[in-house]
Amino acid sequence: MTESRALDTDASSSTPGRAVYEYATLYSSLALFALLCLSWSLITVPLFVLLPRRVAQRAGRYGIMAGLRLYTRWLERCGAYRLDLRALDALRDSGPLILAPNHPSLIDAILILSHHPNLSCVMKADLMGNILLGPGARLARFIHNGSPRQMVREAVADLRRGGLVLLFPEGSRSANAPVDSFKKSVGVIARRARVPVQTLLIETDSTCLGKGCAWWTRPALPISYRVRLGRRFDPPQHPEAFRVELERYFRSELTRACAR
Repeated sequence: MTESRALDTDASSSTPGRAVYEYATLYSSLALFALLCLSWSLITVPLFVLLPRRVAQRAGRYGIMAGLRLYTRWLERCGAYRLDLRALDALRDSGPLILAPNHPSLIDAILILSHHPNLSCVMKADLMGNILLGPGARLARFIHNGSPRQMVREAVADLRRGGLVLLFPEGSRSANAPVDSFKKSVGVIARRARVPVQTLLIETDSTCLGKGCAWWTRPALPISYRVRLGRRFDPPQHPEAFRVELERYFRSELTRACAR
């Protein structure tokens, strides 16, 4: 991974024209994302009521994938990102898995969800009430973390039906490089569902949309962003020991990537 670039907050470090372009690209990308989410929310409200649960879930997940795939193409064409997400395509026929990535940026889930039609996401409970994200998440039967027991139960059920579950082991975006302390939820779910844990290693050269970075701060564009498949772990016997092992693995791999 290339060395992380500082966000471009010094007006003297670029021409006025470049600054205008980068601000325009940032805000137009955020506006497009909000518009896509709002449009999908308006569609999903009646679908949630009218469609049978399994049909609604399939429609919801496929719709999210299609909409986010469109959004990722925009990010590349407008010059906001240089994306390398090809590794995610290998997961299409992988069977039930827990996908466990590191979490440097708000955009991580968006990019991963854009590459699989049957992927559930464990998300913060308060986002279920968000007008932009909540209706689509409910239609797709995404899982919220409000109740740990319910979260584990729903994730296990989804995996046993053949789906994939996206769960960030840190529980939130990384505040410290390379990762923060991990939770043991991944190991608990993997043990109960008896499914492997596929690690995803996210490498980026920008702190844009990271924790502690104001969303209006102008980044240096384009941002390089790569997802690669890491080690696939067998279902663990001891979730706490697995938590330690998983965190150690991520620290080692991401530190090695930064040194290249």
